[in-house]
Amino acid sequence: MTRTEDGQARGRAGKAHCVCPWWLGWFLVCPVRRVWQDPRAILSPYVRPGMTVLEPGPGMGFFTLELARLTGPEGRVVAVDVQPRMLEVLRSRAAGAGLATTIDTRLANGPSMGIEDLSAAVDFAFAFAVVHELPDAGAFFEQIAKALKPAGRLLMAEPRLHVRERDIAATLEAAARAGLLEEARPTIRGSRSVLLAPASSLRAAAAPPRDRFSRRS
Repeated sequence: MTRTEDGQARGRAGKAHCVCPWWLGWFLVCPVRRVWQDPRAILSPYVRPGMTVLEPGPGMGFFTLELARLTGPEGRVVAVDVQPRMLEVLRSRAAGAGLATTIDTRLANGPSMGIEDLSAAVDFAFAFAVVHELPDAGAFFEQIAKALKPAGRLLMAEPRLHVRERDIAATLEAAARAGLLEEARPTIRGSRSVLLAPASSLRAAAAPPRDRFSRRS
């Protein structure tokens, strides 16, 4: 995915997709937003110290800084964005908060997030208001699926006003083709939210326990 100066992303076929303008990021990190969407309340059920976390589309870091605080200095947050100026501000905010060494910022290159080095290394991925902006959701989910550990999880939250339930259904079909299935529907204000897990993980959890004393046929 490439970004144009008018704030659009274009896929290989040239189709335009709206991307949040970089300057709007200042409004999205406004402290007042915490009253409506508290990052710690949203993320703390999933993130523990020492985890490796992936955040596509972090913007200026409204959630990123809290992710870094939750993982602690022994953890790692990889923040990937298509807009250099978003990442510049994120790095500055992270340095001011004393979290620069925990946060690894990366500029996406075309459709690739550049996370090949994270294969089966990510404990938790968080995509807030990201998937509906993508020209190829399938490729996105494939990359996430490869990055997640077998017990890893992806929390996806899409803006309720922009994304309809039928859009979520289509998105979940794309995720399923990549091997990620719906596990739960957490509540996040103003969002349609889905917790996704690797299919292998859900199958293992659903399998009945083996009777250690049963005879082999």
